[in-house]
Amino acid sequence: MKLLRILSGVMLGLILLAGCGVSAAQLDTPDTTSATGAQAAALPNGRTELLGSLETTLEDLYARVNPAVVHIAVTQSTTQATAGGLPQELQQFGFQIPGLEGGQQLPQQQSQSLGSGFVWDTAGHIVTNHHVIANASTINVTFSDGATYPATVVGSDDNSDLAVLKIDAPEDKLQPISMGDSTSIKVGQLAVAIGNPFGLDNTMTVGFISALGRTLPVESASTAGGSYTIPDIIQTDAPINPGNSGGVLLNASGEVIGVTSAIESPVRASVGIGFAIPANVVQKVVTALISSGHYEHPWLGMSGTTLTTQLAQAMDLPDDQQGVLVVEVQSNSPADKAELHGSDREATIEGQQVPVGGDVITAINDTPIKRFEDLTSYLAQQTQVGDTLKLTILRDGQSIVTDVTLAARPTQK
Repeated sequence: MKLLRILSGVMLGLILLAGCGVSAAQLDTPDTTSATGAQAAALPNGRTELLGSLETTLEDLYARVNPAVVHIAVTQSTTQATAGGLPQELQQFGFQIPGLEGGQQLPQQQSQSLGSGFVWDTAGHIVTNHHVIANASTINVTFSDGATYPATVVGSDDNSDLAVLKIDAPEDKLQPISMGDSTSIKVGQLAVAIGNPFGLDNTMTVGFISALGRTLPVESASTAGGSYTIPDIIQTDAPINPGNSGGVLLNASGEVIGVTSAIESPVRASVGIGFAIPANVVQKVVTALISSGHYEHPWLGMSGTTLTTQLAQAMDLPDDQQGVLVVEVQSNSPADKAELHGSDREATIEGQQVPVGGDVITAINDTPIKRFEDLTSYLAQQTQVGDTLKLTILRDGQSIVTDVTLAARPTQK
């Protein structure tokens, strides 16, 4: 909070200076003939002090946190199956490699990728993104002083894009970063990212929290017949680039409020829209990965969408009705066992055929559900496998209550 007050003071000083409409030369020349001139002359010094305090605070934050942020280098081995001795993309040219005829395999090829991570505890656990270490054959973790240690995977969860590694390092190398409460952050607050963009180790960038409650699609769904999103994603304009993945997003106190994971960019470089997995989700998933090697996501077993005004009108509901329309219920899922009804017809909205007519979830355990994001956020933040929830739903215009017991999200066989 100290840093936010400093930053606010800097901004206020800049606004006051802009409003004065005076030149730098005027400000640098003390006016000893009037009190107004003396106050104007004092503004640059005050601004300098505020900027100096801001710089000092950021320097201290970096010095304290940077030793716990690591560079992760991953080697991946790939083997290409061949038909007639060549990779598929070269077969069209009719070439053959002697000794590899008849659908044999080419020798393994090595590829490398880079990412970031941070120290979780003094036992040597390192947190990063799942996509950073997926399919890794070797993993090396490098600290800011250049010390490098081989790492093994303790557990990884593609549905939250989080992974935990383990290294054997001296205790003085293991300086865990404090975790913050991601539910308490607000748009406009300071955000500091530290990671290794493009392999440039120990890079700090500064910005603000741009938005909250975003969702990220899971890159590779781990279940057949379903696609999922990571809820409560933090959006920031602190520059994030490839290589930042698995690094930290910090608040003004130097606490982790998120794990930087993705950017929205047509050129794979920062355009001021970066995303971080919230600290509260990280806490739950990482704790489970360390204890058991995997994380069980609470699963309802339905697909749905936010009820819009057009959907409500198509279902003869009030225009201002809010909730989540149940589009499809997966067979033998908790939602199926609770006898939730999916959409049973289609309507034309803005020239598109869309499903309508299913149940509308309006509350979970008396907590209002207004958007689909509210549903996914509640399940991720407030529930665990085996919990029985009370769902309030609208069916044919009537409000009813039904119980549903959450199961573990099924994994791909």
